[in-house]
Amino acid sequence: MFEIFIVLSLLALGYGFGSYREKRHYQSIFRREEDLRDIMVFETRFPENPEVDKGGELVHGNVVISVDYFKMFVAGLRKLVGGRLRSYETLLDRGRREAVLRMKQEARAMGANKILNVKFETASVSQGEQGYLGSIEVFVYGSAVNA
Repeated sequence: MFEIFIVLSLLALGYGFGSYREKRHYQSIFRREEDLRDIMVFETRFPENPEVDKGGELVHGNVVISVDYFKMFVAGLRKLVGGRLRSYETLLDRGRREAVLRMKQEARAMGANKILNVKFETASVSQGEQGYLGSIEVFVYGSAVNA
């Protein structure tokens, strides 16, 4: 009986703290996305107007985000029945957006207003117990130019 109490307590703590941290992180992301919206990000490899776009320096952003206990538990249950792992989708969304923001901040510091040829890399940094995802790294890079 005591073990069930511990598991339920950990789930409640994981849900509470995880939700709080995720909400605060999204608020920070929204605020910084608004601040950096003047820096455009493109997947195109070459600039539309090469004689106007100057620069071409590599910029990057990366982030490592860990999974909270509640999300690991919910994902484990979902693996039993199959389907989308929604609890991990927000983790990936936050990782991608945060990495792009860090890349944009680097581009702004260089005086660039466009980033071309943007590529993403995602990796599992650590495996939790029983092969569950522990944390992810998102790395994004591109060429910063100034038009």
